[in-house]
Amino acid sequence: MPDSLRHTLRAKAHPARSVPCPHEPCHARPHQSCIVRVNGRTLAKPHASRISAWAQLIACCPECQTTPGTPCHDDGTPRSEVHERRIQDAKETCA
Repeated sequence: MPDSLRHTLRAKAHPARSVPCPHEPCHARPHQSCIVRVNGRTLAKPHASRISAWAQLIACCPECQTTPGTPCHDDGTPRSEVHERRIQDAKETCA
C-alpha cells in the first residue's frame, strides 16, 4: 500500500509513525506505536525523538535554514533534536 494512502486511512495516527523510532529502548518499526519496554504499555503519542526524526526527514528548518534530511544546528553545532519551528512546519506540510 502506498504511504500516502496508508496515512489517509490512518488519519488518527500521528504522521511521525511513518519512520522508525530511534528512542533507545523502544525501536518501534514504521507504522507501529511507540511502547514502553519495561511494562509493554503502548504510548498514545510517539517519542519526542521519533517526532524529531520525522520532522528532519520531511521539512526544511526555517530557523537554521537546513534542507530535509539534514540535522538542525546552532551556529554550526549539531543539535540532538530539531527546532520546534521545524516540527510545526512538518505538521503543516502533512495537513
